[in-house]
Amino acid sequence: MIVILKKDVKGTGKAGDVVKVSDGYARNLLLPKGLAEEATKNNVHTLEKAKARREEEEAQARAEAEKQAEEMKKMRVTIVTKAGEGGKLFGSITTKDIAEALKEQCGISVDKRKIVLDQPIKEVGVTRVKVKIYPEITGTIAVEVKD
Repeated sequence: MIVILKKDVKGTGKAGDVVKVSDGYARNLLLPKGLAEEATKNNVHTLEKAKARREEEEAQARAEAEKQAEEMKKMRVTIVTKAGEGGKLFGSITTKDIAEALKEQCGISVDKRKIVLDQPIKEVGVTRVKVKIYPEITGTIAVEVKD
């Protein structure tokens, strides 16, 4: 019997796959538990439409993310904090501080976990910081720390 998997089934396939399984396996396990549906022409056609729609939405989201990454290159965020002699900060600037400054100054809400810092910023000056926008797409912003 040929079925369309609704959920990932270990050893059989992933959700959305059209697979051939034994009749007993389909009738006794996959269909009753809602893990699959029979692959009729109508169901296969609906699956193909859903895949096409999903790919189109993903392409649109990717294009939007690339546009946002280009806009981020021009952005500059300023954070004012206390510093000692030689430009050393009392404490450090973390991803949370950068996320809050981005929201206040640029109106962009970014999760602090999406901001990539190799190490916290501990000196006055300008630092380029990467922001993960979409899988495989990152933007960079300039973070200026002032005393």
